[in-house]
Amino acid sequence: MTVPLALTMGEPAGIGGEIALMAWARRGEGVKPFFVLDDPERLTALSKRIGLDVPLVTIEAPEGASRAFDAALPVFPIRLAKAATPGKLDPANAAAVLEAIRRAVALVREGRAGAVVTNPIHKHVLYEAGFHHPGHTEFLAELAAENGHVPTPVMMLACPQLRVVPVTIHLPIRKAVADLTSAMIVETGAILARDLTRRFGKAKPRIAVAGLNPHAGEGGALGKEDDEIVRPAIDALKKLGIDATGPWAPDSMFHADARAGYDAALCMYHDQALIPIKTLDFHGGVNVTLGLPFIRTSPDHGTALDIAGSGRANPASLIAALKLADAMAESSAATA
Repeated sequence: MTVPLALTMGEPAGIGGEIALMAWARRGEGVKPFFVLDDPERLTALSKRIGLDVPLVTIEAPEGASRAFDAALPVFPIRLAKAATPGKLDPANAAAVLEAIRRAVALVREGRAGAVVTNPIHKHVLYEAGFHHPGHTEFLAELAAENGHVPTPVMMLACPQLRVVPVTIHLPIRKAVADLTSAMIVETGAILARDLTRRFGKAKPRIAVAGLNPHAGEGGALGKEDDEIVRPAIDALKKLGIDATGPWAPDSMFHADARAGYDAALCMYHDQALIPIKTLDFHGGVNVTLGLPFIRTSPDHGTALDIAGSGRANPASLIAALKLADAMAESSAATA
C-alpha cells in the first residue's frame, strides 16, 4: 500500500482549501494519494461554495488514506476554533494552522506519511497569535530538531526546466551583499549537493555557482566580491568533492543550453534565483526545503486572499508540489 502524502491546511481564509479540492479532482493527472489535515466542515462548505463536488472521507489514521483516495478526499480532522470566511483573517484559527503542520511532520517522521506538503500560511496573522518564527521554514526546522540540534534549512525553487537555490533570501539587496560570506556559500552548496543525491537521485550532482556582480565581476572591474568571496567558496566546495563550477555570469547561465550543463544553480540573492524560474514556469514552480530529515514541498505562491473562495485559484503549483514530493520520496527510498 502506498504511503500517502500529508497536505496541511495552510491559512484557512486563503486558497489552500480550494486548491486541495481541485488537486484531488485532478488526481487522474498522476497525483498520488494524499490526505489533508484540515477541518472537514470547512472543506465541505468550500466545495459547495466553489461548485466543485468533492466527496470527503474523515480518516482517523493516515493508513486509511490510500484505500479511500480514489473515491473521496481523505481528511485527517484538525478542527478550527471559528468558522473560516474566505479572504478574512482570524487569529483565532492560528492554533489549528500550526497544529496541522506539527501533526504532518510527526506523521512523516513516524513513517506513516511519505512527505509534508504545506499550503501557504499568512505569517502576520500567526504573529498576532504569538507565533515567534520568521516563517514557515524556520518553524519546520525547529520541528526537525534532534538532540538540541536544529538543522539548517535551505530553500530551493524547482520546476522541470530548472532548480535554483538562493544563498541569501529575504534581505534588502544592500544587506544581502553585505552579509554574503564564503562560509554561507559553502554551507548552502554542501546541503544542496547532499540533497540532490538523496532526494533527487543525482549520484554526482553538478552545481553552477552564480557570480554576484554583472559578468561575475569581470576580473574585479565590476566588483571584487566574486574574486574575494565567491571563488574561494567554489574552491572549498571542490575540496569537499562537489562538482561546483563558476562563478557563472548571471545574465548568461539560465538559457536552455547553459541549463543542460548543471543540475542546480546556486545563486547569491533572492531575485537572482527566483526571476529565472518564475519566468520559465510561473504557475508550476515548487518551493522545496532542503536540509531537513524529512521531505517538504509547497506551492510557490501565497494565500491569495483577494480571490479566496471564488474558485479562480490555480492548483498547478500545488499539483506540482505533490508530484515532486512523491518523486523525492521514491528517490529517498531508493538511495536509503
